[in-house]
Formats: sequence, C-alpha cells, structure tokens
Amino acid sequence: MSEQASFTLRGRNPDVLTCIANLSNDEVFTPPELANRMLDTLTEAWAKNHNGANLWADPSVTFLDPCTKSGVFLREITRRLTKGLEKEIPNLQKRVDHILTKQVFGIAITKLTSLLARRSVYCSKHATGEHSIAKRFKSDDGNIWFERMEHTWGDTKCVHCGAPKIILDRDESLENYAYGFLHTDNIKNHLKTIFGKAMQFDVIIGNPPYQMKGGAGGTSDSSIYHLFVEQAIKVDPRFLSMVVPSRWLAGGRGMDDFRKTMLTSGHLSHLVDYTRMSTAFPGVDFEGVIGYFLWSATHRGDCEYKLILGDEEQPSVVRKLDEFDVFVRDTRAVAILKKVQRLGELPMSDLVSGDTPFGLATNFSEYKEKPHRGSVALYLTVRGRRKICHTSRSHICKNLHLIDTWKVLIPEAYGDRGVVPAVVLGPSIVAPPDSVCTQTYLVAGPFASKKAAASAQSYITTQFFRFFVSLRKITQHALRSTYSWVPQQTWNRTWTDKALYEKYGLTKREQEYIESQVRMMNLEEAADE
Repeated sequence: MSEQASFTLRGRNPDVLTCIANLSNDEVFTPPELANRMLDTLTEAWAKNHNGANLWADPSVTFLDPCTKSGVFLREITRRLTKGLEKEIPNLQKRVDHILTKQVFGIAITKLTSLLARRSVYCSKHATGEHSIAKRFKSDDGNIWFERMEHTWGDTKCVHCGAPKIILDRDESLENYAYGFLHTDNIKNHLKTIFGKAMQFDVIIGNPPYQMKGGAGGTSDSSIYHLFVEQAIKVDPRFLSMVVPSRWLAGGRGMDDFRKTMLTSGHLSHLVDYTRMSTAFPGVDFEGVIGYFLWSATHRGDCEYKLILGDEEQPSVVRKLDEFDVFVRDTRAVAILKKVQRLGELPMSDLVSGDTPFGLATNFSEYKEKPHRGSVALYLTVRGRRKICHTSRSHICKNLHLIDTWKVLIPEAYGDRGVVPAVVLGPSIVAPPDSVCTQTYLVAGPFASKKAAASAQSYITTQFFRFFVSLRKITQHALRSTYSWVPQQTWNRTWTDKALYEKYGLTKREQEYIESQVRMMNLEEAADE
C-alpha cells in the first residue's frame, strides 16, 4: 500500500468535511477542528489516567461513535492511530487493517450518513469496495453499521425515544428517526448483535441529534441528545465525550433529572462551553449555544471548565458543578450571585406566571381589532409585530385573577445569538386592568396600581435585573424558573442600576462586569416597542 495513499483528506485544501451542508439545524456536521479539540482533551485525560501513556500508540483501545454523520470523529481517530501505531505495526496496510477492523466502530443515524461516514473513513462508500483502504472486511458495511430500526410504540409515543406516533409512524420510504443506538432494552446485547461479538468500548465519542420532531406534543420538539448520553454511560466506557446543546446546564424541558445526575455525579472531568454557536460551528447560524464534555468512569471530583465567551476564550478554571441547582457558566458571576442571595429576599419567580399565562397560544386567532361587549384587551404578536386587539373573556381559562389588575408583560422569548453584551429580554409592557396576553408573554404581577407596575417595569429594564436572568437563561426562552435568582424589590420608586448597586454593595469591578455582559435598555425603548 502506498504511504501517500491513505489518510490525506485532512491535508487537502479545503478539507471536504468543512464544505458539506448540514442536514438540519438539529443535526449539524461536526467541524474537524472541533472534533480534534475534543480528541486533544481525551488524549490529555487518557495520559493522566494511564501514567503518561499515549492513547494513540495502544493497539487494544476501542472507539465507538454511536451517532456518526460525516464520519469526522472516526476519520480523525483513524488518522491519529495510524501515526501512533507506526512503531507497533510498521507495515502500513497491516496497521490500517488492524485499526479499521479492531479499533474503530460507528453507528450511523441514517442510510445517507452511513455512506458518507464510510467514504470519510474507508475512502469508499463500501468497506469492501475497489478503492477502500481497508482490505480485510467481508461486508460492505465494515464497522460502520446502519439498518433501519422501528419505533416501539406506546399509546402515543415511542417508549425508547419519545417520538410521536402520529408524526413518525410512517411508510418505510420515509425517514422515521428511529436511531439505532437508542432503540433497544439492552444496549450491550444490541451492540453484540450489530458487530457480531460482545463489545467493550474504551471510548465513546460523537455529536448526537439534538431534538425529536414533535416529541413535546403538537408542533413542539423535544430534546433527545441526553438519551444518547445516558445510553452511552450504560455501555460502561472508560471515557465518554459528546457535543451537546448547552441548555442542559440551566434549563430545557425534561432536563432536570439529567442535569442533576451530570452535575452531581463527579464524573465530568472537562467541560467546554461556547456562548455563540457559530464559534464552534462556523457558518451555522441559528439560535442556541453548544458545548462538549468529557466524562470519565474513574473521575470523582471537580471539573476543569473552559468558557468561550463569543470569540474570546476564557482561561480554564476548576469548578464545583453542583454548587447550585443549575450551572453558572461564567465564574465571575458566582461571587455577585452569592452576595445578592445573602439578603434572603423573595425571588421574582414568585411574581411571574408560567408559560401561556391566560391559556391563549401564540397562534390564538379568536380576536377582533376593536373592543366589543364583554371583551378585554389582548396583547399579542402578528407576523412578528406587537399589536393590541380584543377578545372575549370566555376564552380565558387560566389566571383569571390577573385579568383585572395592573401587570407587566415580559416577552417569553428573545434571542441574542451569542452577542455580548446581550439584551437578554425584549422590552416589557405595562398592561392595565381588563387585559390579557397570548403565549408571547409571561405576566409579572399583580400590582396594586399603575405606579407599582411602572416601578416593576423600571426594575425589569435595569442591567442588574437582566444580568440575573441571564445566569439561568441559556436559550432564547425565559420561563418562570429563569427569574429564580432575581430578588424582589419594593414597588414604590423608579429603580436604577445605581440604586441597586448601592443596595447590594457591588464593587466597581462587579458593576463593570455586569455592564460588560448586559446592554443598557431604557424605558423609552420599552415604550417605543
């Protein structure tokens, strides 16, 4: 085999895996640079756990990507092993065959990605093809497996992944997103069936799908990436590293148990957190933040944490992950949070409603432009523009006590796309009695008077208020729990950041930090909206 015939893809200009289009916003291809950064982290941790040994010079270590798409992890692992095992197995062809048949394994998420991954790793869509760099496979799949799986339906959802039956119980000609790694009651037996023998993987690494279409009911999607993490842990690897949305650190529907387990287990040795999606995934432009972790079976203790704030990489720090019920991403914020919490004041979450405060969804359409008998004012958005229309009281099914009070409407969603300083929240609205809103807003209240509601709005507008929201707001959505660390105030004055800094004794450096993270917003801006 020619020395220059193998593993030269990464040296091409450009690398083909930096050029392919993503499948969707939730199934993005991992850039080679990010994959190699994860492998570098793994390399260091392996050496630390094995008396300085070189992971890539060990011919017995096995690797699995259980959700392979482009094959970038398997390709880069193969490239590193090819170099690292040069002394152990001098003959290049024997070395390549050993690596690809004994050490590197993948489970593709679709038929298309299985072909793409094989081409990335074997240089052929078939492992036994004429141009395949592997010469000892007997099956076209090689060690990159894909077969269509079927969901196991309960009454309405798949018992393994939560996929909605009404959407994904579909014809075989259509993709059903029944991912092979998840659809089993016994993952170890399933892997034995897939690869033809009992498997013990030392390293599991990958970038799983993030969401399941319609899994939360209706048109709402549900998170699925945590299921891949939980399933991988059941395989008993020595190390597990995955790219996942960072929203699990502070929120996410159905993430409470997963977050508690991950933050309190002590197994996370490294956590790298990006506040801007495009920094980790160049060219990917959608709302959300991303990160990766390294889980170690033998690690017990604190975690080495690195925050990439926008494009600025912060120094690594050793963090205690379970200090709070959610993880505070920026270490500099922890001291400020503790200082404010010392007063033991009631949280704003006690005054903020839950989602869909009056039971009217965002797409609610039973309203008129003008008031009519028995109607109340309805605050809503139509094609992205704020409007005040009117609807019958009979449509209101929740929080009836808030209809006839003064209140403040806070936008439920606002996205900054990783920009720092951030706005965090959209402009709020003081709403009078005889008014309601759609799901577009949460309601803060009730307040005793217009003056009290205006006082609350002045507080919501401050950088101080929005800073404490930002500590728990890790996606564009800010639900009631997001306000748990914002202390309540008295509603008899106009609040300013200066007054709040003085009340809580924040130092000049702490004030400057808050203002470096949260952009100023004034009441005139709120009124204009």
